[in-house]
Amino acid sequence: MLLKPGGLVTTTFDTTQQWDAPNGWAPLHWIAVQSLKRYGRGDLAQQIGTRFLVDVNNVYATQQKLVEKYVVEGAGTGGGGGGEYPLQDGFGWTNGVTLKLLDLYAPGQ
Repeated sequence: MLLKPGGLVTTTFDTTQQWDAPNGWAPLHWIAVQSLKRYGRGDLAQQIGTRFLVDVNNVYATQQKLVEKYVVEGAGTGGGGGGEYPLQDGFGWTNGVTLKLLDLYAPGQ
């Protein structure tokens, strides 16, 4: 299952590479949310979007930054890892997706 406490993992394989578990990426969450909404599964879209927002918020609360990817297998456990370069801070797609998800699922904030 791809849905985890902090959102969607990219794959079910944990290979220590950045595109695999336990990492989740903001643009893939946005694609999933928009796709599910279009197919009448707004309930699942909201569950995915709000789980990712909780994860982003928890990392922000402890580290005061948004990052490129997140460990979504446990909400708020930190920025993701693996791959060929260190975790990037303040990544544009995380910033944009977070703002759009806040517009959808946290009105008035």
